[in-house]
Amino acid sequence: FDEEFKAEKPRPDPLAFWNRPFFHFNDKFYFWFAKPVSRGYGYVAPKPFRTAVDRGFHNLRWPVRFVGSLMQLKMARAGAETRRFLVNSTLGVGGLFDPADRWFGWPRPPDEDLGQALGYWGVGEGFAFTIPLMGPSNLRDGLMIVPSLFLSPVPYLVTLVPDGLAVTGGEQMNYISLHIGEYESLKKDALDPYAFTRDAYRKNREKKIKE
Repeated sequence: FDEEFKAEKPRPDPLAFWNRPFFHFNDKFYFWFAKPVSRGYGYVAPKPFRTAVDRGFHNLRWPVRFVGSLMQLKMARAGAETRRFLVNSTLGVGGLFDPADRWFGWPRPPDEDLGQALGYWGVGEGFAFTIPLMGPSNLRDGLMIVPSLFLSPVPYLVTLVPDGLAVTGGEQMNYISLHIGEYESLKKDALDPYAFTRDAYRKNREKKIKE
């Protein structure tokens, strides 16, 4: 794994009593359900279709990235996100295609979110926190999930909770189908997969905040 994610002096993990069991729950859920279902979906749906769906969901979450950029005073990045959103939502058929990059040379900037924005202003991560069915996080990022949902248009596109859960689940299955093997590669050589993924998440978030 990348040098930046190598082990270092352990940090306090007071929520380990919660985190470890749910790490193993998420791990089993991935291997016993999410991966087989996503792999089966991948056999039926061609990769170009799945890639287009992934782009469409990413486009819908433009408000989160836009607000996250503004909160960090990254005006150029907020502008880049906005022009890409406008072009891809129209010429790109709701974001299924990416003419902003292909035709105009406006590549996708690094994603911003509300957790990164708080980190930018010095709000600490708190402690590691494993979210059931989602994976490693921390208290700061976990608390930002709810306001991020309010910013995202996806919940407003459906009126019933089961439908919303189905949309979210479908998005995740589509995403997993495009990234099968990455999680396996991450954990295969780890002596303690829970600690390794926890620390890898933290280092990745620290890197994103500094970008």
